[in-house]
Amino acid sequence: MVSHPRGIDHLVVAVRDLDAAGAFYEALGFTVGARNRHPWGTENRIVQFDGSFIELITVGEGAVIAPHGERTFSFGAFVRDSLARGEGLTMLVLESRDAPSDALDFAAAGIGDFETFFFERHARRPDGGETTVAFTLAFARDDRAPQCGFFVCQQHFPENFWNPAFQSHANGARGVSAAVMTAENPTDHHIFLSAFTGQRDLRATSLGVSAELPRGRLDILSTDAFRSLYGVSGVVEEEVFVAFAIAVEDLDATAERLAKAGIATRTVGPRLIVAAQDASGVTIAFEPVTHGGGKT
Repeated sequence: MVSHPRGIDHLVVAVRDLDAAGAFYEALGFTVGARNRHPWGTENRIVQFDGSFIELITVGEGAVIAPHGERTFSFGAFVRDSLARGEGLTMLVLESRDAPSDALDFAAAGIGDFETFFFERHARRPDGGETTVAFTLAFARDDRAPQCGFFVCQQHFPENFWNPAFQSHANGARGVSAAVMTAENPTDHHIFLSAFTGQRDLRATSLGVSAELPRGRLDILSTDAFRSLYGVSGVVEEEVFVAFAIAVEDLDATAERLAKAGIATRTVGPRLIVAAQDASGVTIAFEPVTHGGGKT
């Protein structure tokens, strides 16, 4: 079994118009990478940080999507089906040092008995040159949250993927600091959360359950807590991902930049909030970077 907690590797945000979403994230002050295409036809654009990233993804023209199998998880089918329900944060991905070993851990814990999935694709360097990146994925499943995707990602050519030139952002963003999910009873997910993240020491409060990870955290909140902490009104779905948070060095400077870009925000406690209806179905929160704990 895993002896160490897994940090956040990336977030998968499903969007219908990849270029429009990329332009919006650029307006938010992020550096957004070029369009990439997976072998099966989903296409993405990446917002990269030091050790984590946001993957904006859509189903490209001419995509050939494999179905799910008894022991195979179809990444493309999950993205397609998520988009059929609507845009938004659809998958949480943690880092992996050994994806096949993680897959065995997930099976032993009863949170998914899936075969690992290897793929590679072409990528662009900052100078426009082409390189190759490759990954092995190991999937998990929370039966109480079937609309949420969970997997870990092992990089085989990390030197071809991570690049400081892509990690400098005009809004001062340093990294993904949190992913947020809602639940009717957050504690119902604590066994899955612990097994998936490898974090045995979870923090449970009246608001929900949180796993502090080496990179970022995962918060599972009640809908009332989510409304209060993120300033959201109206109907909030349960058992879905609803938000993510980005750590920034200077929240006031970020707020000023977004205001100049004409992007509506609201301040709720220590967070600057961009509403889901303006951001492809996911609430985006900017919050101050922390220097005392794990890397954000």
